[in-house]
Amino acid sequence: MRGVSCHLLLVLCFVPNLSGVGTQKASGCARWCPPNSECESNRSCKCKPGFNSSSPDGLITNPAQSCEDINECIQTDNLCGPYAMCMNSEGSYYCVCNLGYKLLSGAESFTNKSENTCQVSVLFPASVDTGMIPVPSSIHTVPTARKLPEQPTTVHPRTQLGDSGERTPKDVNECTSGQNQCHQSTHCINKMGGYSCICRRGWKPAPGSPNGPVNTVCEDVDECSSGQHQCHSSAICKNIPGSYKCRCPPGWIAIPRDKPNNTVCQEPHFPTWTLLPTAHSQALLSFSVEVQNLLRDFNPATVNYTIQKLIEAVDKLLEMPMDIGTQTQQVATQLLSNLEQSLRTLAQFLPKGPFTYKSPSNTELALMVKEQDNKDVTTVHHSQAWMQLDWAVTAGAKSSENGYSVAGILSSPNIQKLLANTSLNLEQKRDTLEDLYGSPVQSVTLTFLSNINAIFLTNTDTEKLASDVTFKFNLTSVKSLKAREELMCAYWKSHDNGSGSWATDGCSMNDTGFCHCNHLTSFAVLMAQYHVQDPRLELITKVGLLLSLVCLLLCILTFLLVKPIQSSRTMVHLHLCICLFLGSVIFLVGVENEGGEVGLRCRLVAMLLHFCFLAAFCWMALEGVELYFLVVRVFQGQGLSTWHRCLVGYGVPLLIVAISAAARMDGYGHATYCWLDFRKQGFLWSFSGPVAFIIFCNAAIFVITVWKLTKKFSEINPNMKKLRKARVLTITAIAQLLVLGCTWGFGLFLFNPHSTWLSYIFTLLNCLQGLFLYVTLCLLNKKVREEYWKWACMVTGNKYTEFTSSTTGTGTSQTRTLRPSESGM
Repeated sequence: MRGVSCHLLLVLCFVPNLSGVGTQKASGCARWCPPNSECESNRSCKCKPGFNSSSPDGLITNPAQSCEDINECIQTDNLCGPYAMCMNSEGSYYCVCNLGYKLLSGAESFTNKSENTCQVSVLFPASVDTGMIPVPSSIHTVPTARKLPEQPTTVHPRTQLGDSGERTPKDVNECTSGQNQCHQSTHCINKMGGYSCICRRGWKPAPGSPNGPVNTVCEDVDECSSGQHQCHSSAICKNIPGSYKCRCPPGWIAIPRDKPNNTVCQEPHFPTWTLLPTAHSQALLSFSVEVQNLLRDFNPATVNYTIQKLIEAVDKLLEMPMDIGTQTQQVATQLLSNLEQSLRTLAQFLPKGPFTYKSPSNTELALMVKEQDNKDVTTVHHSQAWMQLDWAVTAGAKSSENGYSVAGILSSPNIQKLLANTSLNLEQKRDTLEDLYGSPVQSVTLTFLSNINAIFLTNTDTEKLASDVTFKFNLTSVKSLKAREELMCAYWKSHDNGSGSWATDGCSMNDTGFCHCNHLTSFAVLMAQYHVQDPRLELITKVGLLLSLVCLLLCILTFLLVKPIQSSRTMVHLHLCICLFLGSVIFLVGVENEGGEVGLRCRLVAMLLHFCFLAAFCWMALEGVELYFLVVRVFQGQGLSTWHRCLVGYGVPLLIVAISAAARMDGYGHATYCWLDFRKQGFLWSFSGPVAFIIFCNAAIFVITVWKLTKKFSEINPNMKKLRKARVLTITAIAQLLVLGCTWGFGLFLFNPHSTWLSYIFTLLNCLQGLFLYVTLCLLNKKVREEYWKWACMVTGNKYTEFTSSTTGTGTSQTRTLRPSESGM
């Protein structure tokens, strides 16, 4: 039920619907950049030097992409110079001298060709058979040059003259020229007059294949099983081709170190389960001690048992009474946060694949553990909830140490007890709701239609995900929605003070019941019922209109039955009261659009209200015309005829309504109430334009009338006391103010629908207009009182005696009755 103030306020106030255009400043960097990359913009990342991606332009725009190490040793030939070989490393490379060679500086490696000072580390005697400098005995060479001729006549292409004029062989680099036959598992080492095929670091010759010959084949050295690794005792060694990595056990945390393969790991960290120590609750204290003991004695081998006992402990807490007073929101927020952190840590110890558990209290947990680099779309589900997401979002920018990611759903029916009386944050949608319902939302009533579902991933930075996550919750029976009711996917938003509220920004719900959100926390499907009517204002409206209807009916009967007051002005009073009576009845019975759908019934009610209230204002305008002829132009005619009055009072409103309906029929009716739709641009002018014009004209007539009456009072009786003159003038002015409808002008100042006190004043004055008309036009009229007295005597059987009120003064009778022209009644 909406009051007169809430509906006609909208048509008297020319308030545009301002839609706040919020601009969000894009964050400078994308949070989902994969490892070995750096932020390029808020939507893309770029691989660091030494890494590349599969994208042609080198930019990463999808979290599923990754940065892979570039093997510079394969892509570029001769990076290190002569007598050296290239060794690839993560993001870079380095050079080492060939076996039998060393740097002049004594260092073990160098970074580029300009630092190459490799030379033979041991001087070997010249080979008589080949005429070449021999290589160390551990390396077999493939000779490519024969013994020099004794007396050549010309210099051989593969020889050159030394400083003494002797001919020396010119080496051919088979490694760079591609003339070698080394296996792909070996590294080609050029030698004077030949080359060798030796195993790379981290590799060893395969059984039966010695290191060095052209047919050398190598196999990976398993540093982990052979004990050749340098991993810390807290870490786990994992062998990789040509090397190894040190990783933490599942659930353990890696401490960053300067040197690679020197990772030190810490035991898994669980949150401190001290829930709201200021509450002094014995139930919370016992629960905290139980959970802390459970997690302190945690053994990875019994992770299933620990998860089950943790969930059962939470159920036990929620099922018993807690003496926490009004701090339920703080307890719920902290409980959900600790539960999410603990389950995320415990899930790291679970084996790969799905995991489900249902407690005796119907709390359900569903987990999925998969490889971090999995690119597919994954579904996690149990009987109460269902979630689908791109698996790439589970890891985020920070990779897990064990290469696995976790996604989980915990559905709890018991936690609703703590969040039963929580509020809905309307900051993001208040303007939209106000535009939809045509009035500020006073309060919201929330009803849970699903369990509260806590969603968590390995990725802890879930405030803004790279791709949306889709949910489907098992709902209780949902009846058909009434007006101002809405189904929504809401999430629990914690505040800085430890409390929280439900919010909907970043989430949407389609017609099929699927929720889509770009962030994660605890979710539930809620039914929100919006209350747009102030209860006190609604009570004032109902009581005021009912009282006015009774008074308007009495006014109509009085103007029809009391013969002594019959006049042209009484006829105007009569039709004004009839229009207000019909408009108030239709308003009380049909203005509320219960179904929320704008149908034929609602449009018809809106058109009738439009006509009745326009007609009432037209008769108010005729009241002003009558008053003008009565007071200002007393001896210059009797005003308009009855036919002309009816033509103005009913013809003009009928014409305006007909034109409005023909031009824009959809302007009649609204989802909340059956009145003019203020969202249709310009349609309100079909009512507010004539009303504003009439109010301003009647206000001008009111000022002129009061001024004329002041002069007349002085002329009729100059000896009238100032106090009595002021009282009569005040009563007359107030009466004319109400009759002319000038009080409706308060609506012109209601530019802000949140102006509470102005809304109360406007509602009181206009809902009680029928009462005011009855008092001023009937009860304050002496002829009407006399007629009432006659009727009372007829009913009671008493003899009627004409009465007059007289006051005897100093011999002069002061008994007189003001003429209508004097009193303005």
